[in-house]
Amino acid sequence: MFNKQEKEKLAQQLASVIQEAIIEKQGIDIVQLDFTEMSNSVASYFVICHADSGTQMQAIASHVEREVRKKMNARVWSKEGESNLEWILLDFVDVVVHIFNSETRSFFQLEKLWADAKVSKF
Repeated sequence: MFNKQEKEKLAQQLASVIQEAIIEKQGIDIVQLDFTEMSNSVASYFVICHADSGTQMQAIASHVEREVRKKMNARVWSKEGESNLEWILLDFVDVVVHIFNSETRSFFQLEKLWADAKVSKF
């Protein structure tokens, strides 16, 4: 088992690998929400982006999964939304990735729901 500090370091590394993968596939407006200072959070980090097409959303999701497997030897725990291509969610437990289409991201404004989280833009 990992102690809290080791777990947080691994979560940060995972979030970095995910951000790099999204950048490589031209994800738009990449934002990281850091929940590590909040108690009872659902994850350590959310990484959020959007894309202009369903094809690009799928490409981002596939690339994130591949890069995480290759660089961190980790697999996605759960994924949702690949059939409707409005909001793809990749749950890596400590890091949750949200890949939106433009309209859905604008509607939900997910990054505004957690005012206490530390927000970083990439």
